Amino acid sequence: MAVGIKDVARAAGVSAATVSRVLGHGPVSADLREKVEAAVRATGYRPNLSARRLRSQHSRTIGLIVSDIRNPFFTTLSRAVEDAAYRAEMRVVLCNTDENPDREAMYLRLMQEERITGLIYAPTRASIGRLGDLAFDFPIVLVDRAGPNGDHDAVVIDNVAAAGLLVGHLADQGHARIFGLFGNTSSTAQERHDGYRAAMSARGLVADARFVAPQPEAAATALAERLATGERPDAVVVSNGLLLLGAYRALHDAGLDIPGDVALAGFDNETWTELVGPGLTVIEQPVADIGRTAMDLLFERLRLPDMAPRKIVLSGRLVARGSSIRA
Repeated sequence: MAVGIKDVARAAGVSAATVSRVLGHGPVSADLREKVEAAVRATGYRPNLSARRLRSQHSRTIGLIVSDIRNPFFTTLSRAVEDAAYRAEMRVVLCNTDENPDREAMYLRLMQEERITGLIYAPTRASIGRLGDLAFDFPIVLVDRAGPNGDHDAVVIDNVAAAGLLVGHLADQGHARIFGLFGNTSSTAQERHDGYRAAMSARGLVADARFVAPQPEAAATALAERLATGERPDAVVVSNGLLLLGAYRALHDAGLDIPGDVALAGFDNETWTELVGPGLTVIEQPVADIGRTAMDLLFERLRLPDMAPRKIVLSGRLVARGSSIRA
């Protein structure tokens, strides 16, 4: 039976990605390199040089895997990636996972089959913790969500700090009962929830939050249920633009004044957030910058494949509008 990379990884007690980095002369510690090389000798593994040559014939195509193309965040991100690829005379293959790990796995296989040059990738929450165990023939830059082990280049915003900005702003306006709605499928939403809880605790306020599917309908239903409990919150903070739309709809359907009855704030400075009601307070994410920076990292990785992985953290900007400001 032929010996593969996974057999070497098992013998060395490391991930398949680590074996790939050692065989490809990538960045690993001396101890890990020694362990892998010993496992290669012990298992008798021989790289398939003809397959390696075949894989090196890349298609000048950039893969882009996002979690929900209906989310304007990923629409803007996709445009920035496509613009950068076009300037480099490269194509983009766009895939949408809907946070479904099975679809994600299928698209990752597609990227291998297409022999893409590199991948811009927003991993699902289910897979983000095991990225280091996966071996790819192309470089990867993570966007919006970074792996916990720092195995890959990544471009993100400081979600904890951004959520803290929203809570601090609402508290400064005199809102104490701040209800939070957070998506239940991404590590990004979890980080924003962590920032919300930390900011509430720092101000001596009691956190009151729910995780829901990151869709407007789920947010509207959850907020309607919360309003029906009798003790109405002073303010609502949400973790993305789709949830913000659902929360606004629930408050409107309940006949509540924004911000007179309930203040509202969230993430993503979309065009509609400036136009509805008194204008909605949001965290503006530098989405186009995220896409451009991810492509810059990818091109740099292609030029310098042995450099250590980098994580670029950008900042969100508070845009305060009438939905959170008390007269």
